[in-house]
Amino acid sequence: MMAWRVHEFGPPEVMKLERVPRAEPGLGEVLVKVRAAGVGPWDGWIRAGKSALPQPLPLTLGSDLSGEVVNLGPDVFELRVGDQVYGVTNPRFIGAYAEYALAFAGMVSNKPTSLTHVEAASVPVIAVTAWQALFDHAQLTQGQTVVIHGAAGNVGAYAVQLARRAGLQTIATAAAHDIPVVRDLGADAVIDYRAERFEEQVREADAVIDLVGGETQKRSFQVLRRGGKLISAVSHPDQDLAKRHGVKASFFLVNVTSRYLMQIARLVDDGKLRTKVGAVLPLNDAREAHLMLERVRPQPKGKIVLAVTSS
Repeated sequence: MMAWRVHEFGPPEVMKLERVPRAEPGLGEVLVKVRAAGVGPWDGWIRAGKSALPQPLPLTLGSDLSGEVVNLGPDVFELRVGDQVYGVTNPRFIGAYAEYALAFAGMVSNKPTSLTHVEAASVPVIAVTAWQALFDHAQLTQGQTVVIHGAAGNVGAYAVQLARRAGLQTIATAAAHDIPVVRDLGADAVIDYRAERFEEQVREADAVIDLVGGETQKRSFQVLRRGGKLISAVSHPDQDLAKRHGVKASFFLVNVTSRYLMQIARLVDDGKLRTKVGAVLPLNDAREAHLMLERVRPQPKGKIVLAVTSS
């Protein structure tokens, strides 16, 4: 089978499309005939050697996928050969930029029936990240107020939709040209982060979901009530600042499991959660996709997805 391999860390040029043996699924694994693979910033971090997780070389890039189960390893009971599934490959977030990929059975689920494989491959990491930020880490409940930074981004768009469904008062930050889109997703208020300082307009929020980092993260402590929470999916918050403001602040890595994927699929199929694919490229053009991640090529609005056809 063909797969995008990395033998050394570096820029997109280190990516090599190679013929490799098709693996057999081990304990608790399934072999998926990949129909589409999502491309995310974490793929670029892994390729560049900047992953938060150890990544021994060589490796095959990619985590998000959608496709068909073609083989089962031992101790897999919840899936069958022929099942159309979506999800991620494994806790190292590698292996999906290929014609076939091994995936942990507990990290995939039946794909939303209303989505194509390309659409489904755009969902797993970003939708589960939004869900876990809001409900597992910030532990928000109906009536509370949340500030979502980067609300027009891939994770942010899901966070706004999920927050609205949960009955949260949602204040979002976005660029001026994205304000109508974010309002349409369900934000109660949208602040143009370039023209206005959000910390001058927001006070006593229960939580901030930080999808931006940097100075935006530091300034976010000012908008929280005492006892509030700053949850970041991009970088570790300053704990001294957190103590000074009397809040909790944490960074988390997403944990994609079948349970979350099933709940998200249900919302998508019920028309309660919208997806957005930004660019679709053939598997052969994965390097081009990474040039988009690096902004060497224009970066699309929405998720980049590789469409896979077996040779």
